[in-house]
Amino acid sequence: MALTDSEMKFIKEKLGREPNSLEYGMLDIMFSEHCSYKSSRPVLGLFPTEGEKIILGPGDDAGVVEITDELALAVGIESHNHPSAIEPYGGAGTGIGGILRDIISMGAMPIALLDSLRFGHLEDQKSCYLFEHVVRGISDYGNRVGIPTVGGEVEFDDAFQTNPLVNVMCAGLVPKKDLKRGIAPNVGDVFLLMGGMTGRDGIHGVTFASEELTTASEIEDRPAVQIGDPFTKKKVLEASLEIMEQVPVSGVKDLGGGGITCCISELADKCHNGAKVDLNKIPLREEGMTPYEIMLSESQERMVFVINPANVDKAIKICEKYELPASVVGEVTSTDLMVVEEEGEVIAELPTNLLADPPVVQREEKEMEKPSEYVEVEHPSAEEALLKILSSTNIASKKWVYKQYDHEVQIRTVIKPGDDAAVMRVDEEKAVALTVDCNSLHTRLDPYDGGAGSVAEAIRNVVAMGAQPLCVVDCLNFGNPEKPEVFWQFKQCVTGMAEIAEKFQTPVISGNVSFYNETEGITVNPSPTVGVVGVVDIPKIRTMDFKEEGDKIIIIGKTYNELSGSEYHRSVHGLLQGSAPKIRMDDELESVKSILKLLDDDSEGDITAIHDCSAGGIGIALSEMVIKSGMGAKVDLSLTPKEDVNDFEALLSESHARFIITAKADKADEILTKIKAPSAIIGEVVGKNLVIKGMVDLDVSKLQDAYQGVIEKYMA
Repeated sequence: MALTDSEMKFIKEKLGREPNSLEYGMLDIMFSEHCSYKSSRPVLGLFPTEGEKIILGPGDDAGVVEITDELALAVGIESHNHPSAIEPYGGAGTGIGGILRDIISMGAMPIALLDSLRFGHLEDQKSCYLFEHVVRGISDYGNRVGIPTVGGEVEFDDAFQTNPLVNVMCAGLVPKKDLKRGIAPNVGDVFLLMGGMTGRDGIHGVTFASEELTTASEIEDRPAVQIGDPFTKKKVLEASLEIMEQVPVSGVKDLGGGGITCCISELADKCHNGAKVDLNKIPLREEGMTPYEIMLSESQERMVFVINPANVDKAIKICEKYELPASVVGEVTSTDLMVVEEEGEVIAELPTNLLADPPVVQREEKEMEKPSEYVEVEHPSAEEALLKILSSTNIASKKWVYKQYDHEVQIRTVIKPGDDAAVMRVDEEKAVALTVDCNSLHTRLDPYDGGAGSVAEAIRNVVAMGAQPLCVVDCLNFGNPEKPEVFWQFKQCVTGMAEIAEKFQTPVISGNVSFYNETEGITVNPSPTVGVVGVVDIPKIRTMDFKEEGDKIIIIGKTYNELSGSEYHRSVHGLLQGSAPKIRMDDELESVKSILKLLDDDSEGDITAIHDCSAGGIGIALSEMVIKSGMGAKVDLSLTPKEDVNDFEALLSESHARFIITAKADKADEILTKIKAPSAIIGEVVGKNLVIKGMVDLDVSKLQDAYQGVIEKYMA
């Protein structure tokens, strides 16, 4: 068991007795970091969680934000890091299954999946293996259930060689009047368990996720990895939505981490009620299962509905129609206890509050040292640097990944993978823009600026599509929080994220914390994966590709000498050093407001393309616009608003708060006068070469050759 001595003492004092072995097992999983958030809860309170459009913030299976007068979007994000390190195909697939169930639990129809993935460099065969099978696990699961995977990001770095990170985000539409909650408010209601049968897979999955991996984990911890079944999930999805449409439902919750113990104790505790569970009523996949195995199993594709006994038959008939097992396994009681019975005998009796709300742990924090002393580097030519960054696996085309995903099923996809964000149609007038972003390099160097910068980049990505950002979800991936340096990283990162979310009035409405991403002392770079949702009127949607020869190229935002800690240093020199780009929140807000105001005024389509500047700076942003459109450009970086920076640094610096836009030639000067942020016309769309005055003259085809097919060579 993972319970500490102090937790064992607390439990005995609370109960006034020694728990039995089943009770210890139930408490063990509920006191795990994965279920209890015992280390992170005091820090997560820094996040803003309420806002004008926010219907439901953190605390349920997903957050909910208003999209139209009638419709809401349920949004969640989860990690499946440890399972994917042990069994990449199944681990990634069950990660998709879990986040889909979270969205279904809110009464919503999932419409989009996004993934944020991190692996070791592809020169390492194990990293290639993990990458290949994680992507296939996501693809097979999402494709078979019929949910489009429409966006994401992938990073390759030595820091993730032993601990890959697999984060998945899902969004689903629900009429506001049909929204469901994970609660059990009415004494006498029953718990209807439906979907997959309960087996021996995933036992102690949450405690496995709440400890460091070892070199023996691949063998020893394999039973803790759940087994997914997308075909059953498809039936569970359809049956669940039909039950919620036809039967009055008091509450809904999926069975994920912690299985029946977690699901039912949390349902009851939310309403200060109790619960009784009858083990003999639970449909089992395997013979001879013990009460301990049944209560701790994390078998997939299971849902619990809280309904009035009078409506049970109707709900079960719907399950029978979909050939899904369903059984009443317990009831809501007026006590504050979770009671487990077997053949009429009470075999566990614990306060629901003790299970669902364990005490927090106050962790020590200590500032972490920078990775290394700063090494002065000799710059290659600008052309050589640009081509080398373009052909790095971190910048190069991710088509190898997204071509495996069905991103057009449900026919809502307006903007497909490969732009700054995905865009999904909601109705004839509105769409939502969705993105996930993270900069682990910046966060390793400066957790505050790296965390805030990850939020800022995600916001810029939805704004670049023309969308007004509404809310944030996050998946916070860190090492062992018991190490003061790691906990300092975590707190600094959350502080930065919280402050910029507050600045943009984009509340954090849901999320996940994944600690213990370490293997025998090797810790991942801190990786705050940030999902942002924006809403956009369909005529305002913009994309990054150049549209017409002669369009003027405008830079919005100021460039600083922030080349250290950049993709240039990693890809060209193999270095992680220096400082992360600083977040200048007022500048960030000013740039974003400038874009949104320009689009509000742009009834004639004079703004023809928008792209944000992030990894690789202006050089990579321009290259991506050239590659995507097949059109060239002439640019003079000496015209760029900048401070203490030469042209080479201006080309690749990763300063925040910057966009590149194109505008029709006859309107460019007028548009420039409307921009409140520092801005300038720096060139025009012309020819078949990217020409950057005094530095770069590269044919479009040469840029495309550097950018495309890179990952394919490793995965052949």
